[in-house]
Amino acid sequence: MPIAVLGATGGQGGAVVAALLEAGRAVRAVVRDPRSGRARALASAGADVVAGDLFDAASLADAFRGMAAAFAVTTPFQDGLDAEVAQGAAIVRAAADAALPHLVLASVASANRGTGVPHFETKARTEELLAESGLPATVVAPTYFYDNALGALDEVAAGVLTMPLPGDTPLQQVARQDLGRVVAAVVADPDRWIGQRIEVAGDDPTPVRMAAEIGRAAGGTVAFRRTPLEDLRTANPDMFAMYGFLTDTGYQVDLEALRTQFPTVPWTPYAAWVDAQKWPTPRVRET
Repeated sequence: MPIAVLGATGGQGGAVVAALLEAGRAVRAVVRDPRSGRARALASAGADVVAGDLFDAASLADAFRGMAAAFAVTTPFQDGLDAEVAQGAAIVRAAADAALPHLVLASVASANRGTGVPHFETKARTEELLAESGLPATVVAPTYFYDNALGALDEVAAGVLTMPLPGDTPLQQVARQDLGRVVAAVVADPDRWIGQRIEVAGDDPTPVRMAAEIGRAAGGTVAFRRTPLEDLRTANPDMFAMYGFLTDTGYQVDLEALRTQFPTVPWTPYAAWVDAQKWPTPRVRET
């Protein structure tokens, strides 16, 4: 029986599709627009591509019927926090209506710890709704993604990497492909993982180390520069709260226990992920 993947053209969903196909599983990729270039690429890779709307429980239930499991991810970054809550409610309702045997819900590490971070709290609300539903489910909760650094290519070209974190603070992170492999392992062994919450991280580089590794791979020098957290307070309250949490508390994934639980996942180190990316050559900075 196939596995349905919501958000299949996005970062997390795309990684899950790739891992499932790599494992030889049949995949139903649920996308907003089956005619898009990314959707066509999924079809060429072997996925069955169907239309589905994260706000429309009926369309999601149709996509879930006949599936062995489904992976679902919500996001506030396109339509807002209230929209993410609505997406979560639609997913849970659809899984119930379709009598889905196993729902794997993507959340975020520490969402169940009352962090006060807005987009952590919206995911916590969906986790609570899912628990109340009694559906057979697993929550997979990744930390920060390595891929976030790819949003700083202009900075790298200028020879800097900025973050509102102390340079010596470890930041637990994970490669999207490793998250995909965790999900593939979870759906392959539902009896073991139904009812579990799994927090996922692969490495914990400091910002200083992140900058050094990127510079090494880019063939130049990239220096870390800490930006003022306070600048985000009004500009982006969600990110202000998140980086405040990461500075003061941070994720608390047990990396060694995770490796024991998922021995087939390669757990890509930050340096190896950096080496696999394309970086602009940093310009020589004037002193």
